[in-house]
Amino acid sequence: MKKIFNALLLWVIALSTWAQTVSALDQVKADPRKAYGQDYPYSMKPVAQTKSPKGYKAFYISHYGRHGSRYYWNDMLYRDLDSLLTKAHAKNQLTAEGEAFRSKFMDAKTELATSVSELSDLGWEQHQYIARTMYNDFNEVFKNGGDIYAISSLTGRCVLSMASFCQELVQCNPKLEIREESARKVLDGVKPDDRQNPNYKKYPRSRPRFEQNRKNFQFQDNLREKIVSRVFTSTEGLPGNVNNIGSNLINLYTSLPSIGHDGMMGNIITDDEIAARWENENLGSYTWVFEPRYDMIPILRDIIKKADAVVNGKTKRLADLRFGHDTCLGPLTILMGINGADLDPEDPYEVKKCYQNWSMGKASNIQIIFYHSKKPGQPILIKCLLNGEEASLPLPSDNYPYYKWEDFKKFYTDRCDSVQ
Repeated sequence: MKKIFNALLLWVIALSTWAQTVSALDQVKADPRKAYGQDYPYSMKPVAQTKSPKGYKAFYISHYGRHGSRYYWNDMLYRDLDSLLTKAHAKNQLTAEGEAFRSKFMDAKTELATSVSELSDLGWEQHQYIARTMYNDFNEVFKNGGDIYAISSLTGRCVLSMASFCQELVQCNPKLEIREESARKVLDGVKPDDRQNPNYKKYPRSRPRFEQNRKNFQFQDNLREKIVSRVFTSTEGLPGNVNNIGSNLINLYTSLPSIGHDGMMGNIITDDEIAARWENENLGSYTWVFEPRYDMIPILRDIIKKADAVVNGKTKRLADLRFGHDTCLGPLTILMGINGADLDPEDPYEVKKCYQNWSMGKASNIQIIFYHSKKPGQPILIKCLLNGEEASLPLPSDNYPYYKWEDFKKFYTDRCDSVQ
């Protein structure tokens, strides 16, 4: 049994190391669904953690997580496809493959129409998995019980993601006391750009430098035309143009694994075809999350303020949990420069090296783990996890993945203060 355990541990370590050293394009080839970007469902696979520094143990965790897998975010996609397929069927303009797809779509139509933007069963399970993994990996934080504070944006799928996560922690240890809150007064910590936020503030925005050289990126793609030809014998007289129809079909396809309908579209689209266009899509994602990065300053300040209260003994809280959106998690990743996301390269071909859009897929999350030493006078250490994997920060370290809390606090306080 010990041999089996050791073999499994070595495999987990190898997998984690591979993810950090293999190029983004090779990672997409190995797991084409990473090309779904923000639609990538959370990978519920074990990830190895580096052993704590000698004499140190974890005592506090600060977390920001995106809601789990959900149905498509607005009803327009489902309504447009319903109208399109209904008219094409009536006009005998569907291929055999298109008819098979239409039949499956119509069988699921009521479910889709009544579940728009809502958390799916998989989304609930993802947060259960992340919570249990956090508990098991950092058991010393939670084993004696204590207080945890969890906040969520006002959106239902985020509130339910919070509920799933917190329920699972209490299942792990009933001695945990968790206060859950979703209110306008906590929006600075989860969705500061919400217009309902009483502290809402406009921050400066700027485009990434690669956009000035976007024309240097060579990309040709006719996937939308191919997809449309596989579904329709003709689009004459049908609503929408080829580009619009093709985009809707791609958006539906990448959302299906999150809601348990993977096979609905048959072979109309393949993961390999989505993967072939990933780098171009990743460029658009980088611009999308780069521009509003400063809007997430209140979240970063919330992380520092609450952690500082724990470090200075003003509270004995075990963890602060935050549940929000990719529109916050992505820019926060840039603001913090996690894994070099703030490098802002001029060459569009370099973007994929510092940012990969699957990092803000469904249920994606940032965790900052705090460690103290048994010996008095030793510095507080932290490490950062991005989706469970140890991640780098733009800070000095003589013992990666560990950094000094005081360096973290000063660097990010200065970064926030520098933005007017």
